Amino acid sequence: MIVVTGATGNIGRPLTQALAAAGQQVTAVSRHTAAMPNGVRHVAADLSEPAGLEPVPAGAKALFLLLSGDLHAAGASPADIIAQAAAAGVRRVVLLSTLGVVTRPFGPTRIAMRALEDILRESGLEWAILRPGGFASNALWWAESVRAHQAVAAPFGDVGVPIIDPADIAEVAAACLLEDQHAGSVYELTGPEVITPRQQAEAIADALGSPVRFHELTRDEARTAMSQSMPAELADDTLDILGSPSPAELRVSPDVQRVLGRAPRPFADWAARNAAAFR
Repeated sequence: MIVVTGATGNIGRPLTQALAAAGQQVTAVSRHTAAMPNGVRHVAADLSEPAGLEPVPAGAKALFLLLSGDLHAAGASPADIIAQAAAAGVRRVVLLSTLGVVTRPFGPTRIAMRALEDILRESGLEWAILRPGGFASNALWWAESVRAHQAVAAPFGDVGVPIIDPADIAEVAAACLLEDQHAGSVYELTGPEVITPRQQAEAIADALGSPVRFHELTRDEARTAMSQSMPAELADDTLDILGSPSPAELRVSPDVQRVLGRAPRPFADWAARNAAAFR
């Protein structure tokens, strides 16, 4: 049995589907109940309260650990989740980390994630660590404005990074959970090309078959908008990356190809699959 945390999100959902399709027994963990593929057990748990996850790993051979905001919630102790997994007999943990632990290691969120990586390495478990860059699915932030105004508003319109399709992250995670050769590996996951916000808007327009205007926000405008849904510190941090990516953040990684034997999907593929969200 394999436990998938964050099972209703952009990565956890396709990962759960892929594992179930491969004939694996899966326990899907998320905060709220949700529809699951046939045969998948669902458990509602809050990972910021690790005690709520205690019964989940029993009988599991592997765990996909996606923490997102739970890593930084008040009172959270992600290390306890790894300890619980080890105590329950879990053999392998695949951790979703972030490319930022390498490219911008001194922000508070990356310091905490790097510490968790180190705890996993020292746990005695088999492990693999996935470090994706920006997600193609972040374009869903624009869905409402595209539906209402046929427009995308974003800062740094002509500055790009090699964003990755979450479906590719899910496929790499499935390989790491199921295949022994990935134990002890750290994979940096990017898309196949650097793509700017303006080019993403063009890809969305192509997927819809209708025009989408691009409006470039100033950094201050973008910070104000982003601060409504995330801490101001994180908004500034994100804008630093989007506005002035480092050479390491511009690098197209070969790791998706290395694991899956194919190139990562381009943003246009993601836009075509998700066009309904923008209509």
